[in-house]
Amino acid sequence: MAADNETITCSFDFSEALDFDPELAALMRRRSPARIRLPYGAADAWLVTGFDAVKQVTIDPRFSRAGVIGHDYPRMTPEPIVSPESINVVDPPHSSRVRHLASQAFIQQHVDEMRQRIVWLTDRLLDGMEKEGAPADVVRHLSEKLPQHAVLDLLGVEREDWPRIQASVLQLLVVGAGNKEAAAKAKAEVTEYFAGLVARRRTSPGPDLISAMAAAREGEEQLDDRELAVMALTLALSGQDTATCQISNITYLLLTRPELLRHLRRRPESITDVLHELLRWIPFRKGVGIPRVALEDVELEGARIKAGDFVHVSYLTANRDPERYPDPHVIDVDRPTAPHMTFGWGGHRCIAMPLAMAELEVAIGRLVERFPGLRLAVEPQELRWDTKTIRRFPLELPVAW
Repeated sequence: MAADNETITCSFDFSEALDFDPELAALMRRRSPARIRLPYGAADAWLVTGFDAVKQVTIDPRFSRAGVIGHDYPRMTPEPIVSPESINVVDPPHSSRVRHLASQAFIQQHVDEMRQRIVWLTDRLLDGMEKEGAPADVVRHLSEKLPQHAVLDLLGVEREDWPRIQASVLQLLVVGAGNKEAAAKAKAEVTEYFAGLVARRRTSPGPDLISAMAAAREGEEQLDDRELAVMALTLALSGQDTATCQISNITYLLLTRPELLRHLRRRPESITDVLHELLRWIPFRKGVGIPRVALEDVELEGARIKAGDFVHVSYLTANRDPERYPDPHVIDVDRPTAPHMTFGWGGHRCIAMPLAMAELEVAIGRLVERFPGLRLAVEPQELRWDTKTIRRFPLELPVAW
């Protein structure tokens, strides 16, 4: 263990199935913010790991996401994934206005309408998997396609444009140093695409998310074209990131821990609670995301964070905090409900969480229901896992039924 004042170099490249990263586990045991150095960026950062401390950083106005813009901030990828104009690097109160307007597209009525479309898409994909016959790859048939197809379909992206949007978004997630130029080009291309789509929806609205966000009003307030394009890009990115990984990861857990699958089959009405417990437990990414900058000196859990310091939080360690979750490394489907941080917290909590949960409930629910004999067609140790991006998920899940 490093001394308390020592900077710890963190590769955060651990990707062995869904085992918890030992680097993160060691940092979590310190119970105090640590100084870390990440693969990219010109400065060190503080890492905050405990649930309450992470919560404080995410809601305390003394820590600014906007402050990272214009700096070579510490990060996991050679090219920053987030664009300077993204809502993810805008602080309140401006971000509150944008998020409030955009979130009107995710009210329960809209989500219920979207769920019907997600069910249709899911059944169509599972029809294809069943037609191909066993063994079939759940990742190829369902995990990769459903979140991508759902979010692009709901955004109103023309079907012929799906492949290039998917390719551009995926390019932003690669961690290799040689990816910087390609990622920058991909970001520019997809940003330009959504700017054009927003302009078309202004004059010709349809039954899509962009049109719904464009129609959102709060008195005289509404989202402008730039804000709409940024929200569309953010949704496209999250649609190809978290949901894709989590459908694969949850399916993997159900197939390698038979008691979980038996529980869902016995009590299908518990699917939402089960999914939240699995989302809490799953280490869904490597390392950390977007840091914040301290705007003034702050004392936090025994650490003196100075104005100008970068501060990272770990949602993964917060989700395993034993003071928040008894026996946090155990999957307990009967665990009393307690909000987790898989979708973030505070002013940057994912506004599309209702959509993501609808996708997971439909995808996992329909998969379990349609294939009563679902099982892995290979031994778990034969599965290949993603090692090239910041994500944690199996690249393939061959199944039989």
